[in-house]
Amino acid sequence: MSETVTLTIDGAEIQAKPGQMILVAAEEAGIYIPRLCHYKGLKPHGSCRLCTVTVNGKPMASCTQPVAPGMVVETKTEALNQFRRQILEMLFAEGNHYCMFCEKSGNCELQAQGYRYGMTAPRYPFQYPMRDIDASHPDIFLDHNRCILCARCVRTSKDLDGKNVFQFVNRGKHKRVAVDSRARLAGTNANVTDQALGACPVGALMKKRVGYAVPVGQRLYDHKPIGSEIEAKASR
Repeated sequence: MSETVTLTIDGAEIQAKPGQMILVAAEEAGIYIPRLCHYKGLKPHGSCRLCTVTVNGKPMASCTQPVAPGMVVETKTEALNQFRRQILEMLFAEGNHYCMFCEKSGNCELQAQGYRYGMTAPRYPFQYPMRDIDASHPDIFLDHNRCILCARCVRTSKDLDGKNVFQFVNRGKHKRVAVDSRARLAGTNANVTDQALGACPVGALMKKRVGYAVPVGQRLYDHKPIGSEIEAKASR
């Protein structure tokens, strides 16, 4: 078996490892493909579809599609960008995301993707769902208003923390993250040091008593778009 696979991404010929997913191969080549459910150290999930690209003209999730010899991938067409904006708009419309008041603002991947793809106001009506906040734990709170059901906390808790604190319950519009305790988050073995907290891309799962430790204006995405660190690889 060949040690590398040759494919084309956005007109550039790159080398990738056999079995490597398109998203990871592109990242190593300095090409950023947006993502929300994808998280380093976890198995590909393919639920958010923000990483959709065209492969030989067909749309596919780049986080779950392995590379193949001669594959032609496009990641930045206007049709794809429009598709991504629609996904982002729907995520904002179906939750309660008050960015100007959110502690995660500036560090939020959903917000950063909205900026990157030029999202202004969603074209879809806001749903204003009635969702609660579980602040029962002494060090952690879970805000269902901001949850985008990416499953990163669910998968990280199980696969990296070895705890299985979080799981999904219900289906459709009633689907939500639940915890493995009737006593809410306080009754679980969740700890402030768990990797699941850092895996949340939005302000749904947060530590207490650290709000605004980093001032607005000095946060991760305040000055550079999300994905800039990956794209910087291409210029080296």
